[in-house]
Amino acid sequence: MLEGVNVALGISGSIAAVKVVELAHELRRQGAAVRGVMTDSARGIIHPWAVEFATENDVVTEITGRVEHVELCGREGWADVLLLAPATANTVGKVASAVDDTPVTTCATTALGAGVPVVVVPAMHEPMYDHPGVLDALDRVESWGVDVVDPRLEEGKAKIAAEPAVVTAVGRGATDDTLVGKHVVVTAGATAEAVDPVRILTNRASGKTGRAVARACHIRGADVTLVHDGGDVHYADTVTVESAAEMHDAVLAAIGDGTGAAAADALVSAAAISDYTVAAAAQKLRSGEPRSLEFDPTPKLLDDVRAAHPDLAIVGFKTETTGDDDAMIDAARGLRDRIDCAFVVANDASVMGDDDTRTLFVDADDAAAFSGSKTALGGEVAARLAVELG
Repeated sequence: MLEGVNVALGISGSIAAVKVVELAHELRRQGAAVRGVMTDSARGIIHPWAVEFATENDVVTEITGRVEHVELCGREGWADVLLLAPATANTVGKVASAVDDTPVTTCATTALGAGVPVVVVPAMHEPMYDHPGVLDALDRVESWGVDVVDPRLEEGKAKIAAEPAVVTAVGRGATDDTLVGKHVVVTAGATAEAVDPVRILTNRASGKTGRAVARACHIRGADVTLVHDGGDVHYADTVTVESAAEMHDAVLAAIGDGTGAAAADALVSAAAISDYTVAAAAQKLRSGEPRSLEFDPTPKLLDDVRAAHPDLAIVGFKTETTGDDDAMIDAARGLRDRIDCAFVVANDASVMGDDDTRTLFVDADDAAAFSGSKTALGGEVAARLAVELG
């Protein structure tokens, strides 16, 4: 997600600074290069050697004749993003007032003046976070284009945001906002059909690909609605569904009612939606005896979406079990032609649940192979969708 991105990590004197070593490791796992900048207060909580170990780079603890703030965050500086994590009430107030009395705040002023994206991750006690001056300072820097990652309010503290939320914000700062102003609806995961109050019929889809697509669209600036099989995420408005019928209704509602222009600009249908349902028994079916179930086909979501929204950009996914590229391409082209998809992502069912995947992007002209992580696949889908939406 952050391949080739240079992150200047500004650390101020919150106890949350103890989280910085793992945060730096996670940024690097995602492909970023990281250089640390520390206030004197931060050095009282975590030693610069720990930050040096985590980043494998020298740590800036004072501004010298090398003008480190310009070297890192100037117009021709090293950093693609300045990440202030953790950002104390003191640091937030200084940044909002252009007060430069620590290496971190001096880097922030330089970055804001040079147009370098800045991400602020507040961490402090909750009463400090609720102070009108702190809230005003956060609002002020947000009005300048700074991305503020909301803290987790727990146990009377405004705790530093979880690593995935911070990484996403860094990715958003480092990525061109080619989907800004667009509303993208994404489906993810498996649906399940009730057999009785206890049992369900479902499939092996994990939802990793759909959620990666939703995250990648958010990183490119889109407003994202994720219709999936459960769990809160930090990068989208979510709708949790179980059955194919619930998925069908939720997606149509998220897109618009079909009476006018679609509320959404695109649908990415990555969920594995049940093709069949059964009439659920009111009571638990008893075991130990043969049982026959009558399957009824579920409505075809994409057909109904296309009927309601003839001009909506739709990205389809097609899963096959043959393992044969030609067969996958033929199936994907059949879906593309039937629905008039912008493109279809075809894959073999063997990758369900895995972190890595191999797919084929099938459009009107060709079929391009992709291999890599599902996170990277999400980025590729979002990039192609941005081209489609112009």
